[in-house]
Amino acid sequence: MALMERVATLIRANLNDLIDQAEDPDKTLKQVMLDMQNQLMQVKTQVAIAIADQHVLAKKKAAEEAKAAEWDRKAELAVAKEADDLARAAIDRSLTCRAAVENCRRQGDQQAVQVENLKSALHKLEDKLNEAQLKNELLAAEHRRARALHRASEVELAVNDLAFDRVKQKVSVAAALGEAKAELVNGNVEDRLASLDKRDQVERLLEQIKSRRS
Repeated sequence: MALMERVATLIRANLNDLIDQAEDPDKTLKQVMLDMQNQLMQVKTQVAIAIADQHVLAKKKAAEEAKAAEWDRKAELAVAKEADDLARAAIDRSLTCRAAVENCRRQGDQQAVQVENLKSALHKLEDKLNEAQLKNELLAAEHRRARALHRASEVELAVNDLAFDRVKQKVSVAAALGEAKAELVNGNVEDRLASLDKRDQVERLLEQIKSRRS
């Protein structure tokens, strides 16, 4: 049946290969899980139907056995009454019922095999689904760790850049302050020297004036 072929394909599926070959492993695995869950529900339904059919066949077999026993009793009664025609008819009905019993037995045996096959496929599919669930959880955890590491690296780089900028800014401010102080110091010296030169010049001019007058 098509259902069992699909189930067999899912059971044989190598999850590791599917994950390795997939462009989006997370999406692929989720799709596989959805397929498995869908097939699992269908197999469970088929198992229930097969078991119900098995019970129906068992009840039908029991009913035919009861009919055969009843016709056997009637045949014996007819023989006791020396009614051979009725005995023959009862025996014929009994044989028909026993043929039905045998048919129900064969169908019941076949149904039992089908039930066991479906149960086995159901258990294997459940195991495969559990395996897929575990791999999905592990893959999700791996993705979460990767995203967390990526975010942490970005934050660390941002913090390092910010710290570098702050240090660079402090150095620039300190350098500017140093230059300003140096300019102030140099300016004071130059001003003082210029003042001395000016006083000397004043004294020389004063002496020159005094010399001319004397």
